[in-house]
Amino acid sequence: MIIPLPLVPSLSPSVLTFLDTKLRTPDNLLEAPTLGSELHNDCHLLEQNLTDLNQKLGSCLHAYYEHSDQVRALVDKINHILNSSQSSTSETVLGEELLAIARDVARQETVRVYVETASKLQSLVGDIEDAVSSSVNRNLRKPTSAHNSEEEVRFAAINALKLAEDVLTKVSKTRPQWSRLISAVDHRVDRALAILRPQAIADYRSLLTSINWPPPLTTSNPNSEQKQSSESTNPLFKLHGDLKKQYCDGFLALCKLQELQIRRKSRQLQGHEGKFTLHQPLWAIEELVNPISVASQRHFAKWVDKPELIFALVHKITRDYVDSMDELLQPLVDEAMLSGYSCREEWISAMVTSLSTYMAKELFPVYINQLDEENRSQAKVFWLHFIDLMISFDKKVKTLVAQSGITLSVDEDDNMQKISSLSVFCDRPDWLDIWAEIELSDAIDKLTPELEDEKKWSTEVKESALVLGSESYRSPAISSAFLRRLSSIIERCKSIPNVRLRSRFIRLAGAPIINRFLDFLLLKCQEAEGLTALTDDDALVKVTKSVNGSRYFESVLKEWCEEVFFLEMGLDGEDNSGGIIDEEIHKLETFRTEWVDKLSKVVFRGFDVCSHEYIKNKRQWMEKTEEGWAVSKSFIGALDYLQAKMSVLEMNLNKMDFVAVWRSLASAIDSYLFNGVFMSNAKFYDGGVERLDNDMTVLFGVFKSWCLRPEGFFPKSSEGLKLLKMEDRQIRGGVEGDERWIKMNMIKHLTVTEVERILNSRVYSS
Repeated sequence: MIIPLPLVPSLSPSVLTFLDTKLRTPDNLLEAPTLGSELHNDCHLLEQNLTDLNQKLGSCLHAYYEHSDQVRALVDKINHILNSSQSSTSETVLGEELLAIARDVARQETVRVYVETASKLQSLVGDIEDAVSSSVNRNLRKPTSAHNSEEEVRFAAINALKLAEDVLTKVSKTRPQWSRLISAVDHRVDRALAILRPQAIADYRSLLTSINWPPPLTTSNPNSEQKQSSESTNPLFKLHGDLKKQYCDGFLALCKLQELQIRRKSRQLQGHEGKFTLHQPLWAIEELVNPISVASQRHFAKWVDKPELIFALVHKITRDYVDSMDELLQPLVDEAMLSGYSCREEWISAMVTSLSTYMAKELFPVYINQLDEENRSQAKVFWLHFIDLMISFDKKVKTLVAQSGITLSVDEDDNMQKISSLSVFCDRPDWLDIWAEIELSDAIDKLTPELEDEKKWSTEVKESALVLGSESYRSPAISSAFLRRLSSIIERCKSIPNVRLRSRFIRLAGAPIINRFLDFLLLKCQEAEGLTALTDDDALVKVTKSVNGSRYFESVLKEWCEEVFFLEMGLDGEDNSGGIIDEEIHKLETFRTEWVDKLSKVVFRGFDVCSHEYIKNKRQWMEKTEEGWAVSKSFIGALDYLQAKMSVLEMNLNKMDFVAVWRSLASAIDSYLFNGVFMSNAKFYDGGVERLDNDMTVLFGVFKSWCLRPEGFFPKSSEGLKLLKMEDRQIRGGVEGDERWIKMNMIKHLTVTEVERILNSRVYSS
């Protein structure tokens, strides 16, 4: 019997597509019997699979019904107890039985979950061990063939590992009491990983060899900045077809294994106190860098005396192959779910780490030994040159990192150390101390000729980028010389990838520069004081220059301390609650305050000597001022002296400290005149009061150049003169300690006793 073909409209689209694909030409009809046989076999397999699934479903349903029957029986028992409970005694029994039943149900549920979990883990661990065993056996039989099946087995093992880890993570959070189960599974997984990871690394290394990695190193002119085409020199860009797939599979397998290890460590360390770093260098990138490092060191050994070639070669290699990290390898890292990893950064970090390791083992010991030899000065110069090369190299490396377009947290110490050749000092702080010592010695050597140059002391700072408005400080040029050296040390220190080491470096190399400058200022002041006790103008000028230099230096340092660089060191200091150079700034402030006070006292002593006769002459307050004179003759010399000295100070001292000098001087003269004149028990007649008023007016005039109301800075003398100038009728009732009268007349700076003495010394004409 011939069965007719079905109509075309009755066929599904998938069937039509299948027929169009298989029967495109008349010749394909010859293959129809074979195609029919294949379809028959496929249908038979599908029916068999369906039968198996039905059997599994039946088994599951049977198990479910058995479990549900047990639960139903327990529920029926509970209902029976509830229905039969009548008395209080039965209620107590009911509660106890309910608790017992609840515990029994919970125990059975726990046992069931435990058995299911253990069974699932057993199955997964079995799959892992089978895959690892299969992979090992296949490698033993065919070490160079059947790559695809090997990778399939490895990825199957990795997937099983991930599934097992998912279960363990869930169990550790929900059932922490099952620690023995977790420990047992971890032990077996660790054994599997101990085989799987070395095997994956070995296969990856074989792949690198097959793609001709490492690339040839161009060492003829490593300083050349001409960049060849990456596609022509980079073996990773030359990968195509199966070889590319094999390499990518090997790279991806390592990344997935590392992601798995990070998850496992994170789970195992959960709840432990202390700080743990789960971020490790990317294994696959390290395997790329290691052979390059070995090949490079053969050239490095010839360049011990030419370290610039070493840095140039490392930078060139790093730069030439960094693009392939972004374009080829980063997608594989993302596929492996390795969050927080940048292939560009890992490549650069691995290259810098290999360089730092080589420097620590081979270069620094040689350079340190040279410092102990006879030609120490040349060794110090070479050392500083080497540090310059390191700083320059680190800046280029940061540029490479930034070119990815992704903002990386390179300002944090941990990340800075990964991409800095100066991280070698993090492991050897004693080498940092040597560097600081050499840096300080070099700065002092360069400052010595400037200290001996008197022009640096006599000329002032005209313009400076170190601080805004520097011309107002009138600081000697030597202060700028010290600040430039200190600024240079600080700038070099900023490249150190650790806050505490930067702080240590500034304490060792920077702070002594400040102290040396302060010693120099103090010596200049002591020389001036020792020669003339500051009685002549030249000595005063020398002291003003030191004060100006101290003020300028202090202002610059305070501005620097507002920068983030200094604030970080202040916060990170172990025993330092303030700024890193607060102690040095305080020393400068103390020095300046002491010598400003000395300037004021020196001028006052001279004024005291010049006005001695004027103060002792009590009879003059009974007489008028000599005709034709606006001031007492004996007071003119003191006023001339005062004006001359203050003119010298005003011309040479910075404005801020000059204000402190004249205010301090005004206070001293006010106290001096009040005690020497107003409290001298002299008798003041009308003519004497007029004389004193004229003298005080001229004295106030000396200070009027620096303030609007100079009498306000002579409070006691001004109020004493005010009392003397009062008429007789104004003071009646004001004696005998009338505080109300004192307040009414705005006398604020004199005591009742002082007011009484002044009023009693006043003699009015009849």
